[in-house]
Amino acid sequence: MRVRNLAIAASVAALAAAGLTLPLAGTASAASTLKDDYDGDGYRDLAIGTPGANSVTVTFGSASGVSEGRSVTVTQDTAGVPGVTEAEDEFGENVTSGDVNDDGYADLIVGAPGEKVTGKPSGSVTVIKGGKTGFTGGSHVVNAPADTAGRFGEATTWNDLDTDGAPQLAVISGDNWWYYSGAGEDGRAYGLEVDFLPEGVRLDGMVSGNFKYKDGFGYVLYGERADGGAYTAHMNGGAGDYGYQAELLGEGDDPAATREAATAGDVDGDGYDDLITGNSRDGKGGSVTVRLGGDRAFGAPATYDQDSAGIPGAGEAGDGFGASVAAGDVTGDGLADLAVGAPGETVGTVAGTGSVTLLKSSGSTFTSGKAWHQETAGVPGVAEEGDHFGASVRLKDINRNGKADLATGATGEDIAATRDVGAVWVLRGTSTGLTSSYAASFNGSDFGLGGADAGFGRTLR
Repeated sequence: MRVRNLAIAASVAALAAAGLTLPLAGTASAASTLKDDYDGDGYRDLAIGTPGANSVTVTFGSASGVSEGRSVTVTQDTAGVPGVTEAEDEFGENVTSGDVNDDGYADLIVGAPGEKVTGKPSGSVTVIKGGKTGFTGGSHVVNAPADTAGRFGEATTWNDLDTDGAPQLAVISGDNWWYYSGAGEDGRAYGLEVDFLPEGVRLDGMVSGNFKYKDGFGYVLYGERADGGAYTAHMNGGAGDYGYQAELLGEGDDPAATREAATAGDVDGDGYDDLITGNSRDGKGGSVTVRLGGDRAFGAPATYDQDSAGIPGAGEAGDGFGASVAAGDVTGDGLADLAVGAPGETVGTVAGTGSVTLLKSSGSTFTSGKAWHQETAGVPGVAEEGDHFGASVRLKDINRNGKADLATGATGEDIAATRDVGAVWVLRGTSTGLTSSYAASFNGSDFGLGGADAGFGRTLR
C-alpha cells in the first residue's frame, strides 16, 4: 500500500542529487533562536533519519506545515558532506541539531555508529552547517575516540553542559560518554572523570534536560547491561566531575527502567524538565514512566500502561507500548503532553499495524488519552500487518501556531510490492488535542529512498 502517490518535484530531486542547496520561498532571517530551524525562517524543521538508507531528509516547516516539495535529503555522497556511503554506516541512526557556529541558523548533527575508519573504533558524528538557502555552510566529522569498543554516535546532544554560555556536543558510544569544546572541530574529547557505567554495558540512547537544576543540564543514559537487563542512569556535574553525581534510576526487570526510549519535557509547569521513559517489554504490552524533576531530586516514578485509567486500549503481548516516547505542548496550555508509540498494536484484526497514544497532561498525572492509527478517520493510509505505525514519535510546533504537532514513523510500511520502505505522518496540534485535518504523509520512495528495508522514519528530530 502506498501512503500517498506523490513524487518529488524535479527541481528538488536535482538539488538532492547535486548538493545541499534548496531555494526557499520568503525572506529568511539570520536571527532564529530555534535549535532546529536550519534555514532561519522562524519555523521549526523536521529531520527524518533513515539509517537503512544511510540518509537524513529535512522537511522545512512553514505556516502550512511540511511537505516533500520543500525538502532536501543528505547522505555521505552529497556534495560537501565528508565520507562515502557504505552499507554498514547507519548514517542517520541519530539526529540532533543546534547552532554550532553561532550564525543564527541551526546545524544538522548526524550520528553514524556503524562508520568504519581505519585505525579507529567504529562510529562518527557529522556536523552539517545550515544557512539561508538550506545546507550550504560546509561540514566536518568527529570520529570515535580510542577509549571505546565502538558504535560512537549512538546518541548526541547539543547543550551548554558546563554553563559557560556556549553549548557543547556530547556523544555516547556503545560503552562510554564524551563531550567536546564546541562542535568538536579540535578533535579533543573529554570523558567521564568518574566512570559509573557497569562492565559490559551497551548504551543505546541519551536524553538531557534541566531535571534537577534550572540552570544546568543533567544527562540520562540508557541501554542494556551485559546480561541483557535494562540499564538507566542519570548524571549531572560540571567540568572536572562528570560522573561523580551519577544515580542509578532503574535496571534489570524494573518497569521504570528503559533500554529503548526516553524524552524530557515540563509536564507540570514548575520550570524543571521531567523524565519520561518507555519500556515496551513491561507487563503484558509495555508501559511508560514519568519522573517529575525538582530541586536536586527526581520525584517517585509513576508508571502508566494501556490498562491504566483513562488510557485507551488494553495491554496485550507484543503491543510494544512505550517503544517510542515524545513530550511537547500539543494543546498550548503550557504543559508538555506525551506521545507514546505502540508499533506492535493490533488494530481491529490487523496485527502489528501499530498506533500512537496522545496522553494529555493534567499537571502531574495522565488520565486522558486518545489513540491514533491508520484506521482513524482522516489519517491517510490503511492499517496493514507489520506496518509498525508509532515506531518513532516526535512532538514539535512546525507551523508556529503555539501548539506541538505529532510526527510519527511506520518503518514497516510497504510501498506497492516493496517491503518495509517506511513512511511518516504529521498530525497538527490544536487546543483540544491532535487533529487529522490537514494531515500530511509521505514515504521513502517520495524522496528516492524506496528500497526494501529502508525503514524511512526510523529517527525523527
